[in-house]
Amino acid sequence: MRFLLLCGLCLLLVGCSLPPMPLGQRPDPTVEAIQTQVALMAEEQLLMLEATPTPRPPLPVLPTLPPVSPQPTLGAELTEPLLSQERLLVELFRRANPAVVSIDVLGSSLPSNHPAIPGLPDARSGQGSGFLYDDQGHIVTNNHVVARSSQLQVRFFDGTTALADLVGTDPDSDLAVIRVRRLPEGVGPLTLGESRAVEVGQTAVAIGSPFGEQNTLTVGVVSGVGRTLRGPTRSIGTYSIPNIIQTDASINPGNSGGPLLNIRGEVIGVNTAIAVSQGNSSFEGVGYAVPASTVAKVVPGLISEGRFDHPWMGIAMLSLDALMAERLGLEVDRGVLITDVRSPSPAQRAGLRAGTGEPIEGMMSLQAGGDIIIAIGGQFVADSDQLLGLLDLNYRAGDTAVLTVVRANGTTEEVDLLLDARP
Repeated sequence: MRFLLLCGLCLLLVGCSLPPMPLGQRPDPTVEAIQTQVALMAEEQLLMLEATPTPRPPLPVLPTLPPVSPQPTLGAELTEPLLSQERLLVELFRRANPAVVSIDVLGSSLPSNHPAIPGLPDARSGQGSGFLYDDQGHIVTNNHVVARSSQLQVRFFDGTTALADLVGTDPDSDLAVIRVRRLPEGVGPLTLGESRAVEVGQTAVAIGSPFGEQNTLTVGVVSGVGRTLRGPTRSIGTYSIPNIIQTDASINPGNSGGPLLNIRGEVIGVNTAIAVSQGNSSFEGVGYAVPASTVAKVVPGLISEGRFDHPWMGIAMLSLDALMAERLGLEVDRGVLITDVRSPSPAQRAGLRAGTGEPIEGMMSLQAGGDIIIAIGGQFVADSDQLLGLLDLNYRAGDTAVLTVVRANGTTEEVDLLLDARP
């Protein structure tokens, strides 16, 4: 045994040795340290071999347990519904996954909770998701993913990478289009679904790259429709993004720009935001997606013109409810109260009026006497979210919208409003 150990140590030393040193040159101190350590290890091994082993007590004789059969697995009559759902999701992912991409962003001022890209030199780099929109290499993503980027790279499901050019952006819908000059063989675009038909309770499937984990699938349900997200702020006010889809499918930083799909694999939304608790940036069970109806409306303009003009009324507004109506002394307890009319604006030209009376006590600077919008295009509106949603779905800049308003004197009138593009 001692002979074999010494032979083994000789082999170890040979493996760690370097070529002979020239005469008069000291050996590399690193090699000396290795040789010293090996010598110490050999000495310890020899001491262990020479030491008298400590006897171990005999193992106790354990009784033999009675045989027990494994727990039976569930039968096909119980598992088939779930197995059918599994097969559906596997097939959905197999078909949709090639069209979903990860986007590497260089030189972007992304939010701090977006994951960084390993290996890129710019500390401000970030990452997001997107999906193939057509067979010409156009990819839809979020505006906040690519805004102020200096360079973009797209990663496809098979590891293929391609540089991408920024085609157009729309901060007001948080949508953007980029384009790659080549596509992997056989990769086709996703199909846009009809987001107007989306209902609460339907299955929602998100595919994206959360925290850089490329092409991740998560499943949930549509938790709400007709939500509104805060949009960009300009000198004349803050705009909102209407008709947002709410989902509990897990969405995290890096999912931004990826598709939200229905059970048929159609795009019903573009994942864009999550609700987080204060001081936290992880998913809290509430995610938001820009609806496919907005994608269908905005993206063609981004491809052809690089921008999209949203319709603009030129008013500030407040949603009415029973409590608000009582405090304001109004007979109408639902609709949209006009609190300010911009000048110049479509609303001013159409003769819409904001309150001009004395400020109402306890209501900040709110003044009584403003018009109340109760319908647009013959469709009744309960609040500002619904008004903005109908405006976004059904009208473009240059269209005329017919508003039904209740005046301060209680009369109801129809007002033609020629919509401008947002300034």
